[in-house]
Amino acid sequence: MLNKVKSEYVSWIVLLGIIVLLLEFFFFNRGLIFSLLVSIGMIYIGRKWMPKTSGKLLFWFGLIFLIINIFNMMTLKFFLLAILLHFFIQFVQSKRSPAHLKPIIKESSPSIEKETVIKKESLFSNQLFGQRKTPEHSYEWSDINIQAGIGDTIIDFSYTVLPKGETVIFIRNFVGNVHILVPYDVEVSVNHSVVAGATEIFEYQETKIFNQSVHIQTPGFSQAEQRIKIFTSLLVGDLEVKRV
Repeated sequence: MLNKVKSEYVSWIVLLGIIVLLLEFFFFNRGLIFSLLVSIGMIYIGRKWMPKTSGKLLFWFGLIFLIINIFNMMTLKFFLLAILLHFFIQFVQSKRSPAHLKPIIKESSPSIEKETVIKKESLFSNQLFGQRKTPEHSYEWSDINIQAGIGDTIIDFSYTVLPKGETVIFIRNFVGNVHILVPYDVEVSVNHSVVAGATEIFEYQETKIFNQSVHIQTPGFSQAEQRIKIFTSLLVGDLEVKRV
């Protein structure tokens, strides 16, 4: 019951936060969307022009401009106030109704064997800045599920052996490009969502995409014993999937 109340409380906070964000965009600060897009555009173009000095300056000025815009948002102040209010309510409730701990004695029951699990190392870890790239030597494949901030991601299947069945890649990125190199004899399905960028998946090309989702699949994907399923979600950036 307590977990349900907390879940409903969080849902209401998120809903009110969305309403405050929309009010801020369309009534109180109409230039905010433009400012955010300009700063994101500066970061993206700066990444493209690196390592030139102009690219570095554009990137860092865009990043600073973005952070300033976020901290000036009324929505951020609302969420901070909601968090402080939540902790205050929790503190008051703990004082009014302190928890009483009582020992619970249970009769012994037949022991149940614990299920054995294996923890596998991930190829990538979540990171806010920097490039992510698979090793340029033989490595053991592991499905990828990452969230990133700013930077490119390069996945090359040339140095690994794919397992039988379905290989899955999930990449969610804020600003940056994704390059995926797949073998010729493997079937591929790509689900790509982007706010602004370009897409090249084998023979399919879109030089300018704005707020679209793309689903491309090779003809034999559904019947293939060995296949790769790719899910990518980018705010700003390009996706390239090609054969090697």
